[in-house]
Amino acid sequence: MQDKPLVDLRIYTIRPRGMAEYLKLFDELAMPVQLRHIGPPLAFFVSEHGPLNQVVHLWAYDSLADMEARRAARNADPDWATYLKASAHLVVAQENRILRRADFPSLRQEGA
Repeated sequence: MQDKPLVDLRIYTIRPRGMAEYLKLFDELAMPVQLRHIGPPLAFFVSEHGPLNQVVHLWAYDSLADMEARRAARNADPDWATYLKASAHLVVAQENRILRRADFPSLRQEGA
């Protein structure tokens, strides 16, 4: 996954005292759908300092077209709608950024 040039950075703000419920719902309902259509996340974090009650996760793609196709398949999955309905009361705000990898020659592996 580290070789994919496009990353979708998502930040979800969860209602106060709702994080445990949100993470449980995500693990049980959303993660299986995400794994089926998107693949495993690059990272999944919960904020400890700064803005609280936030979940930060990153998903890697080959291109915008790859991202759009995978997300369309996920969004068409009836299990995704189940997750969205179950978690709607927990999400206060959402933010996402599409990031492109910066290519640093000094970080390239020799022979690659």
